[in-house]
Amino acid sequence: MYLAPVVVIAVAALSLTGLWGLHRMSAVSPAPLLALPFQSGWRPQEHALSRYHVRWYLATLVFLAFDVEMLFMYPWAVVVADIGASAVLEMFLFLGALLLAVVWAWREGALRWV
Repeated sequence: MYLAPVVVIAVAALSLTGLWGLHRMSAVSPAPLLALPFQSGWRPQEHALSRYHVRWYLATLVFLAFDVEMLFMYPWAVVVADIGASAVLEMFLFLGALLLAVVWAWREGALRWV
């Protein structure tokens, strides 16, 4: 009854263990945390876990707003002819909300890069 899930879990565990062992045998550096990261041939100027300036968070929110817009517009474009005018109205309301978000981000200075 539970044989199939047990077999799948066992195969997954063996595969992961085998891949991890293959990686450990073929790794170039035995201590990856001590090796320098590759940055186009340049030595890094700051730590890899350094903090970003707060303005990048606002820019990220603007990017996500446009990303989510496209995520909702593709399926909408497929069914808009079937649904009719209510779908067009809903999309314009959605785009209006995104426009308000972009205006807010612009007012907060998210689109300034200096």
